Amino acid sequence: MMPNLLTFLSSLLEEVAESNDVNSGFKVQKISVFHGLTRPTISIQSYLDRIHKYANCSPSCFIVAYVYLDRFAQRQPSLPINSFNVHRLLITSVMVAAKFMDDMYYNNAYYAKVGGISTIEMNFLELDFLFGLGFNLNVTPNTFHAYCSHLQRKMMVQQPPPSITAESSLSLGSIKAAHLCFNEEEPSHQNQQLAV
Repeated sequence: MMPNLLTFLSSLLEEVAESNDVNSGFKVQKISVFHGLTRPTISIQSYLDRIHKYANCSPSCFIVAYVYLDRFAQRQPSLPINSFNVHRLLITSVMVAAKFMDDMYYNNAYYAKVGGISTIEMNFLELDFLFGLGFNLNVTPNTFHAYCSHLQRKMMVQQPPPSITAESSLSLGSIKAAHLCFNEEEPSHQNQQLAV
């Protein structure tokens, strides 16, 4: 299941980053500590696979990291996810999710090595990410399940299985759907279009 989830998350993030790259001339965007000088040569898929391989965090961390990225994008509209910042946002969101969710996790220096950045940069990224989230790290069970359900539905839509089973419902294809988020302040968790 994890490889399928990682593939799907990477395709979602790729689509959002490419869309924001194209639209960058139409919106005011500020440069932050998350922006690289150039686009990383490693693909988002390979980067997520690397994080999964070496971070040893629980599978739920990747869902929670996705929730954090969604929250960050909502709270920081002038910092949309693009190809210059997606990798740093990913390593930071997974690290913060692991620290918040898992009983055992690696330190910032280890995540910095996994992410290909310095420990000092990792520390700055974590701090900026936490402030960007307003330190809102708690993910309620309802929110977690809403994001899981949303991802499962999107995965099934992308490649409808010949017979729907638990395993085949997680098959993945390329993503063409809009990136959606959930407004956690509303009890119904109604979908809202994410403006990234």
